This record gives sequence, structure tokens and C-alpha cells, in this order.
Amino acid sequence: MSEAQDRRVLRLRGASNFRDLGGYGTQDGRRVRWGRLFRSDHLGRLTPEDEAVLAGLGLQRVLDFRGEQERAAVPNRLAAARHHALGIEPTVVQRMQDLAAAGQRLNAGVAVELMRELYRALVHDQAHRYAEFFEHLLASETPLVFHCTAGKDRTGFAAALTLQALGVPREVVVQDYLLTNALYQPPALPHTTDTPMEALAVLWRVQTDFLEAAFEALDADHGGMDRYLTQRLGVGTAARKALAEKYLEPA
Repeated sequence: MSEAQDRRVLRLRGASNFRDLGGYGTQDGRRVRWGRLFRSDHLGRLTPEDEAVLAGLGLQRVLDFRGEQERAAVPNRLAAARHHALGIEPTVVQRMQDLAAAGQRLNAGVAVELMRELYRALVHDQAHRYAEFFEHLLASETPLVFHCTAGKDRTGFAAALTLQALGVPREVVVQDYLLTNALYQPPALPHTTDTPMEALAVLWRVQTDFLEAAFEALDADHGGMDRYLTQRLGVGTAARKALAEKYLEPA
């Protein structure tokens, strides 16, 4: 792991995918501020020591993309921060169960297409949630963390949108997205799971073509990232300038 990545990743006992979005360079030569924007898997297993570490970061806001049942099953810790629910209900596991019930053989190829379908749905069906997300980013520059359950899909798309809105090149955005594969530790699987391991291996990781499915949908159906940010998420020129003032280092 590079020096920047070593600084980026917080080694917590109760969350494996917690990291800082700081340090990434933008196309105009600036850098994302360290210690302002964090992404993570869920915060329901934090230890008291973890909470002390995060309190030291000055975290004041938690933006939670998990669905209602996910939040109820594993409530977040980190009591010192204000929590905001931006619920996006999980769909892939239910879709796999429906396919299995219909006699479809589940394998890695099916899982990949379901994940690509998920990312297209994030673009089309969850724009209102990502618009809310940017409203929170613009409301204050106090440090925040955004997360879902694994911190890879709903969170990964939010991170990609954020970095793109700040002017970080797409290839760097993809690198940040793929860092999940080096960090995230999935939960232990039940011995009785009916889902083949090759399909589960797809679900617990990220692949470039998942995120590319979202970018393709943005380009084909919304005229590209710039128009999507402006027209669907309400993040136009003025909003992006405000984001830069809050989350980029001075020029």
C-alpha cells in the first residue's frame, strides 16, 4: 500500500472499509482536503476504541444509505455524530432469490449482470437520494462519513459522483472504487446458504464494469456526468464551486 493509501485507510476493528477521500488530485491541479469526506461500510460494529478514533477526526455527520431493515437490524454506533438516513433498499439478493425460485441457475455471470443492473438503477431510480446527499455536502463542511452496509455499491457510486463533481479524473475515481477489494472483509456466511460461492464472490467485491454500467447509463440516458449532476442532482456550476470551496485545498 502506498504512503497516500496508508494515510487514507483507517484501521478499525469494527469496520474494514473506512477511508478518507482526501489527497486525490483534480484536473485543475488542486487536491481534495484530508479529513473532511470519509466513506465506509456500516458503523454498527464499532468498538469503544473505534469510536474514540473517529471522535478524534471530528466527525459530526453520518449519511446512511442502508435500507430500513438494514438500519433496524444493525443500528449505527458513533453517538456523538448526527445521523441522516438516505435509504436505498438493497435489491440484488432479492433478485437472486427470485431467479432461483424461477429455476434460473445462479452463477458468476448472472451475479455480474445483476450488479450491473443495480448500478443502472442507482443512476435512474435513486437520483433523488443522491440529490439529498449533495444537499448535505453543501450544507456544511464539517467532517462527515457516508456509508451503506459494505461500503462498496451505494457508497461507491456516491463517492464516484462526489469525486467527479470535485473534478477528480475518472481513472482516479475508478482506482478509489476498486480499493474496496483490498479492504472490505465480508461477514461469515451461514453454512446453509443456497447461493453458489461463485455468485457470492461477485456480490462481495467490486468490478470496474459495475461502475462502468453506471457511467454508461449516465452517458446514454442523461447526456453525461455534467448534465446528470446539473439536471438530475441539482449540482450545477454554482454548487460545484461551493463544493470546491468546502472540500478542495486552496489553489
